[in-house]
Amino acid sequence: MPLTLANVGEDNIIKKVGGNPEIKKHLENLGFVAGGKVKVISRLCGNVIVNVKEARIAISKEMAQKIIV
Repeated sequence: MPLTLANVGEDNIIKKVGGNPEIKKHLENLGFVAGGKVKVISRLCGNVIVNVKEARIAISKEMAQKIIV
């Protein structure tokens, strides 16, 4: 399922990062890599704030939909 559907406060494992090569590279640079842990902290209008690699990151709904957990 895409990260946009993950429950708030639940630990998830990233299975795949989609999108074009430029978007994939950007997300990987932020710490979104297959096998990594991610936790949704809050959600607002589809946009999400997540904990990934000990950092808090806000990403848009469009980007979150490319991250499969």
